[in-house]
Amino acid sequence: MTPVLSQLSTMASGPVPEAVRAGIPSRIIDIVGIAVRASVLDTSRAVVGFAADQGSAPKATPIGGGRATSAAEAAFVNGVLAHSLDYDDTHLPSILHPSASVVPASLAVAEWQGVSGAALIDAVAAGLEVTVRLGMGGYDRQARQSVYFERGQHATSICGAVGSAAAAARLLGADADGIAHAMGIACSMASGIIEANRAGGTVKRLHCGWAARAGITAAQLAARGITGPPTAVEGRFGLFQAYLGDQADCEAVTADLGERWEADRIFYKPYPANHFTHTGIDAAIALRSKGLDPEDIVTATLEVAPPTVRTIGEPIEAKREPETGYQAQFSGPYTVAAGFLGGGGLGVGLADFTDELACDPDRRKLMARIEVMGDPRLMAIYPDQLPARLTVTTISGHTLVEEVLANRGGPDRPLSATELAAKYTDNTAGLVADDVASRIYDALSGLAAAPSVTGLLAPLLDPIGSSHD
Repeated sequence: MTPVLSQLSTMASGPVPEAVRAGIPSRIIDIVGIAVRASVLDTSRAVVGFAADQGSAPKATPIGGGRATSAAEAAFVNGVLAHSLDYDDTHLPSILHPSASVVPASLAVAEWQGVSGAALIDAVAAGLEVTVRLGMGGYDRQARQSVYFERGQHATSICGAVGSAAAAARLLGADADGIAHAMGIACSMASGIIEANRAGGTVKRLHCGWAARAGITAAQLAARGITGPPTAVEGRFGLFQAYLGDQADCEAVTADLGERWEADRIFYKPYPANHFTHTGIDAAIALRSKGLDPEDIVTATLEVAPPTVRTIGEPIEAKREPETGYQAQFSGPYTVAAGFLGGGGLGVGLADFTDELACDPDRRKLMARIEVMGDPRLMAIYPDQLPARLTVTTISGHTLVEEVLANRGGPDRPLSATELAAKYTDNTAGLVADDVASRIYDALSGLAAAPSVTGLLAPLLDPIGSSHD
């Protein structure tokens, strides 16, 4: 049997279908906008300082970093920023976030190497496909759940490191063998646990940055002759055995590889919150649009697929009383309340997830009336979609039910070009001058014709939003 890495590297070094290529600039725009918005966070400033302390040669742009750094350090910073707001895209059913590592890694190497926009597009597409394919290798079809997730592992960073290595190696001019070695090296660097989702801490924000950094490092080492084992994925002591044991599904990684692109199954996020909460937000917005006054709510029950309850509904006491805007992003009660009371962005936006609003007495009063429950019937859809049913009883004794079975931002309910542009504008507004934000948007939109991407992000190098502290 041909090793998995060999099959992945053949795909990653080959042509990318035009239909897939056409969607990549929007992925890059989305990540850049999110990174700009996240640049003012304390954690972002911490990683900018860390990257500066490494004293690397100026090769690429860390957004808001103040000065250029090596490609690996720039990718680290931008990957952290891209994942820090829980606003980055998600692949289903693997339930991982591919663009937040692959795009920063690709941008940094492309800027350093001065490659064309077309080459950047192809590398991003290849890296995304590797990432989500490895994610599918950890998807248990019978249980309809990610084995990585069940074991406490962050598939986003584990698979993202390998996908970033593929993208970086392609941009460094590697052939299929060189890309395979880069990915094989990255398998020894891939890591991440998700305890922070349950117990708090900001370390999860680092995961995509570290994956992007690891991918570039692996590609650089491969270019200098370091080699990886050909069976680094499926071997007796390979990545899948280490992380997934006998639950790995190698066939899912390679099935129709190069013909059917899983990258087409990546969902944009319309709301800056854990993706498990989005259909609940949609349901609340729908009920509000039909005239429901939040003051009339006696009880509300959010029903979701049972595996998601642990993330957005337990422990319920903590989910009803988030202490920070970041914790609120993982709270079913808070996000439903935001759907009823908020209104930023594309319906619920970043302005609805502040520390002050997380502790707002009116929102907590509403959250106290919101229950989160698992409904096994929704498993027929999950995790190809992340469905929800919201049932509300009112003071007048009425029962209102709103069911949302398909996620906004995915293939069945795509965001329009106008909505994606609005998300970018919302993310950059007040932090970057409008004309600068527009120039970068236009440049990224026209990547396919760009002879070089060097300097493309340079206008975002200076510290961002200092007057907004």
